Amino acid sequence: MTRQGFYYDQTRCVGCKTCQISCKDVNGLALGKLFRRVASYETGSFPTPSTFHFAATCNHCAKPACVAVCPVSSMYKDKADGTVQHDDLLCIGCQYCVKACPYGNPKYLEDIMVVHKCDACLQLRQAGEQPACVAGCPARALEFGPFDELLALHPDAVFDLPLLPDSKATEPSLLIKARHSALAGEYREMLT
Repeated sequence: MTRQGFYYDQTRCVGCKTCQISCKDVNGLALGKLFRRVASYETGSFPTPSTFHFAATCNHCAKPACVAVCPVSSMYKDKADGTVQHDDLLCIGCQYCVKACPYGNPKYLEDIMVVHKCDACLQLRQAGEQPACVAGCPARALEFGPFDELLALHPDAVFDLPLLPDSKATEPSLLIKARHSALAGEYREMLT
């Protein structure tokens, strides 16, 4: 299995939310539901305040908490690429995965009474395309591919930021080129 993952260059991200909108569009999500969410944060105070953005989605963890708690195996790791996938036909809507994910990524869809999440645009990838969020980013702040290759291309990337849970628990397939301000211990989400 070749583990696939995301690389996020936070220094390039301008917070435009094009990745969020591309994801919402390709997945046909209802109002209020997002599989990728862009949030803006502020750090510091006068005279040296700073801001940063963070684009979050399913991290396709090596040890996914959502898979571990699913009682019917509707949440599973794809054997071919290591991404975390979901089988709607098996899902009973219990939402254990929603509660277990430390990143808050699986979403319960009330209208169909099952959980859905980012599947790294499996159908697009099978057609030789990139995930919609990656293709849509005008700043080219996102990459998706074999995790080992991303590690080799971006050796200075980090796994952890103060705003994220400790990566040791689930081993997310996410590398981040962090803005200096995102590494600060104190941050506040900006309401937009």
